[in-house]
Amino acid sequence: MSTHQRAVEQIRQSYADIPGGAAPRLAKSTSNLFRFRDQGRTAKLSARDLDQVISVDPETMTAEVQGMTTYEHLVDATLPHGLMPYVVPQLKTITLGGAVTGLGIESTSFRDGLPHESVEELEILTGDGRVVVAREDNEHSELFRSFPNSYGTLGYALRIRIRLREVQPYVHLTHVRFTDAGKCMLAMQEICDTMVHDGESVDFVDGVFFTPGEMYLTLGRFADRAPYVSDYTGMRIYYQSIRRRSRDWLTVRDYLWRWDTDWFWCSRAFGVQQPMIRSLMPRRYMRSDVYRRLVALDRKHGLTARVDRWRDQPVQESVIQDVEVPVERGAEFLDFFHDKVGMTPVWMCPLRAGSRWPLYPLEPGKLYVNFGFWGMVPLPRGQFDGYYNRLIERSVHELDGHKSLYSTSFYAPEQFWQLYNGEAYWPVKREYDPNGRLLDLYEKCVRGR
Repeated sequence: MSTHQRAVEQIRQSYADIPGGAAPRLAKSTSNLFRFRDQGRTAKLSARDLDQVISVDPETMTAEVQGMTTYEHLVDATLPHGLMPYVVPQLKTITLGGAVTGLGIESTSFRDGLPHESVEELEILTGDGRVVVAREDNEHSELFRSFPNSYGTLGYALRIRIRLREVQPYVHLTHVRFTDAGKCMLAMQEICDTMVHDGESVDFVDGVFFTPGEMYLTLGRFADRAPYVSDYTGMRIYYQSIRRRSRDWLTVRDYLWRWDTDWFWCSRAFGVQQPMIRSLMPRRYMRSDVYRRLVALDRKHGLTARVDRWRDQPVQESVIQDVEVPVERGAEFLDFFHDKVGMTPVWMCPLRAGSRWPLYPLEPGKLYVNFGFWGMVPLPRGQFDGYYNRLIERSVHELDGHKSLYSTSFYAPEQFWQLYNGEAYWPVKREYDPNGRLLDLYEKCVRGR
């Protein structure tokens, strides 16, 4: 903890040294955001030495973690104690601070909500330069509850106390096929409500939509023993296995990171799913953060756009989004998405919030489905960048859903503040960042400053 205190003093001083008029920006080695901002008048805020697990307490089943710690490092620290966070976002380099100030999700979210719902305490560097400890029950409770979905516009998480849950060594998977989206959503609702399928308890639920006539729910349960374990960190590809086998077994660690090796299915854009290329690629490079850096390089130098022009291909729009839609409207969203966008596969992950969180107002206790889709779509003739993303925003709004803000957004200010509860946001913003040192949520997440 003394090492942590030195790191806190270092970032506080770094923040104080940033000149006025320059928007602070955390200097991070990795990022899972897809808002490629104009650097403009930004100043990097050093977060050196804020990426460690401070302690794991098996008795209280809690961990003290610095804000820049990745879930990969946290899981490596907790699994030897037979523990894991309640919700482990699907990519290794998502940080605890990022998952709390943004939004994370995974296949335990149908029961355990979002990552911030298992947080007990936040130490935050606020916009006015203070370091405060926020909890549900202290004088900073409004900051504590408004921190999720604030994306660094109220402050930065320096230390997080998070609750942990017990695990078993293996996860037994069952892949259930559906040929109708409506029946798939009904089954998801029933399984998530009862936490049982075919007489067996269910600990994990997610799914994949491949076509209107082929989609799967993947149901996982903890196990003490396994007759075998599959390995999807080499030549074999996890999402392809869903279509080929009805049951599978993974170690708990490999289950948590089953999506990371191929960045769900996005590694195919880099040729990594071609057997020859895959056999030559070192395993240490088959990771989501490596692919994310390649995307950033492509974005910086416009390589894909140049190749498309040279090949006389249509201009493509980046459609990288996660949206939450009520489960009873899920089939409607899939029909819309397949008809108007046509990108496949689509990830499906159910979630249920335990209580109301001001800046992402999901109805407590109500089951939603997160639909995740990530890729490039050719634009129709005469349309411009933003065409598909605006269609998606409009559809999600009409279906009483919400959209995550880690990627591009196009909302007008009035609609944005209505959807993301400006009435709750602005009093907290004025309390902890009265001079507007940090960008506000609209400036950062929509205007991309």
